[in-house]
Amino acid sequence: MPLVAYVSEEEATGKVKEIYEEIKATRGLAEVPNFWKAIAGNPAYLEVSWNNLKAVMTPGKLDRVTKEIIAVAVSATNNCEYCLHSHTDALRALGLDDEALLELMAVVDFFNGSNAVPSGLRIPYSPPVMEAKPEVSTVGMDA
Repeated sequence: MPLVAYVSEEEATGKVKEIYEEIKATRGLAEVPNFWKAIAGNPAYLEVSWNNLKAVMTPGKLDRVTKEIIAVAVSATNNCEYCLHSHTDALRALGLDDEALLELMAVVDFFNGSNAVPSGLRIPYSPPVMEAKPEVSTVGMDA
């Protein structure tokens, strides 16, 4: 059960109604997700949050799929069930299948676990010294 009352689409007015319409149009949705309804009780916060999301998720050097993958990894690590479902649905809509999602979770699992070792042991990082320009490899990468 949410801790705050939602602002439903029917009761939304002014700036909230405008943002709701933009959310639906931009994301191709039939209804406004609960996250936005929950924070709409503070219209200024709704507006800044929506504008931040648009700025962050707009393709730049990273494409939308990469950004959604990062969102899923962070959401899984932060144990945010809502965000995990939301961004997994976005990835599915962008073409990722179960196999890709399992691969993503394997990466999250490995790095959440392996990050604890240098953190716990306070191992300082030093850049690798290359003898020659290496060929790109997909295995044997240093964590």
